[in-house]
Amino acid sequence: MTVAPVSPEFSTTGKALRLREWQLGPGEPTLVMDQFSADDFHLVVDDRADVHVNSKDGRFYLGWFPLGRPGTDGEGWKIAVPGTATVRGYSISFDVETPAAVVAAAVAHVLETSHRV
Repeated sequence: MTVAPVSPEFSTTGKALRLREWQLGPGEPTLVMDQFSADDFHLVVDDRADVHVNSKDGRFYLGWFPLGRPGTDGEGWKIAVPGTATVRGYSISFDVETPAAVVAAAVAHVLETSHRV
């Protein structure tokens, strides 16, 4: 879904603003999920229909919570990469309404930066 601008000729400096349409809404989650192979990842759908993806080595986690992650305020996606004994890991959260294409881009980048050891 995109949202059209309300007023095409609003100006604060005498020039018309360059308005844009922005993608809104969750979109298609398969854009994210199709990046994972059964060879390298485990996929679990729980009793709430939340989806959990873990790398087989335990170093990557993705959770998709279509109705929001329990105990959070609208968290819909969670990416976590645990650290090591010497380097801290990180996590990324996205709102339920974050477009899946945005989450897919973040996941693709995380996966591209990984390598087999």
